[in-house]
Amino acid sequence: MSKPIQLYSLATPNGQKVAIALEELGLPYEAHTINIMSGDQFTPEFKRVNPNSKIPAIVDTVDGQETPVFESGAILLHLAEKTGKLLPKDARQRLEVIQWLFFQMAGVGPMFGQFGHFYKYAPEKIEYAINRYTTEARRLLGVLEKQLEGHDYLVGNELTIADIATAPWVRCLDTGYAGREHLKLDEFKNVNAWVARLFARPAFQKGLTVTPFSK
Repeated sequence: MSKPIQLYSLATPNGQKVAIALEELGLPYEAHTINIMSGDQFTPEFKRVNPNSKIPAIVDTVDGQETPVFESGAILLHLAEKTGKLLPKDARQRLEVIQWLFFQMAGVGPMFGQFGHFYKYAPEKIEYAINRYTTEARRLLGVLEKQLEGHDYLVGNELTIADIATAPWVRCLDTGYAGREHLKLDEFKNVNAWVARLFARPAFQKGLTVTPFSK
């Protein structure tokens, strides 16, 4: 019998998405909090799991061997393929889900993260940077708004890893970065309804509480 999946993470949007997927899939796992504020990600032990010193990362049994997996998108894809869930069997829909997963990894995550840094955390308020990432965040939200028109999920009629990857980042614009008014988030009706619908699910709620920040 293989060991439970070992999750090394923190409850950032990237960390939340993997915890949510594990909960949605009902996979046994053990969670280990990696406190990135105190440098846990740079320890030799963690770097053996992810040489890039970023959370989240997992160790799973693959072909009988304990195997590290890092990069949150790669982890989601691995878990979906491992279980045959959260990824459509239909080839065209499967490809569409993977495209939206990469959309999150290459666009939503980096751009929303930069918005949060310059809008909330940067010690110096740089108007150019705030304006640049505000514009790009709203553009990406507009892409999501159009995709969700008349749909409950990003692809097809069921929850997929594309939804799980993206929703925590959209939620963070409000709950993490306090950007609702600045970004005029209420204008994105479909996006707001989608986030509310997903985070009403028990697995999404549970995923928020795994590997929490220290109080």
